[in-house]
Amino acid sequence: MAVLVEAISVIVKGTAIEDRFPGGFEAFRDDVPNATLCADGDIARVGFMTPDDVGEYIEYLESAGLQFLVDGEAVDFVVADQQRGFTTACNWAEVGRTSIDGDAQHIITACQAVDTKTEELICPLGWQYEGSLSQTYTFVPTEHVERSAELLRDEDGLEVYRSALTGNEMYVGRTSTKHGK
Repeated sequence: MAVLVEAISVIVKGTAIEDRFPGGFEAFRDDVPNATLCADGDIARVGFMTPDDVGEYIEYLESAGLQFLVDGEAVDFVVADQQRGFTTACNWAEVGRTSIDGDAQHIITACQAVDTKTEELICPLGWQYEGSLSQTYTFVPTEHVERSAELLRDEDGLEVYRSALTGNEMYVGRTSTKHGK
């Protein structure tokens, strides 16, 4: 099986969650700071839209006892970018692009544990291709946000911007600065 990768995803080994995360998978699931979790038993994915939120979540996972990198290689979790793949070396998972639903126009990025044989894709509850980041992905580097977009409002963790190029509204989901509930 494989899990969906959208925006910036933190991919965590299932064995690391069970063996080292306090409370195992149930506690891990309860502490995910947004509604992007999907897991296939071998790996779990949590998605973010900003590097700052990813960095904060990495710190949280490390404080919970998981290890990110040793000698530049992913140990218990790895970061995957929807467009570029893994941000560091990883020998226990692989990431790539594929079509879904037999439609060559519906391309997504997915991650799976190495040696996975099943082709089933696991997505967050309620996810659908239409309107997803896989269909409508737009990337604005952090240092260009002020020139490219105007912040209109913050709707309880959802930043709403107006694109300077198109005039359309753009949305950036943000996670809480405190993980867990």
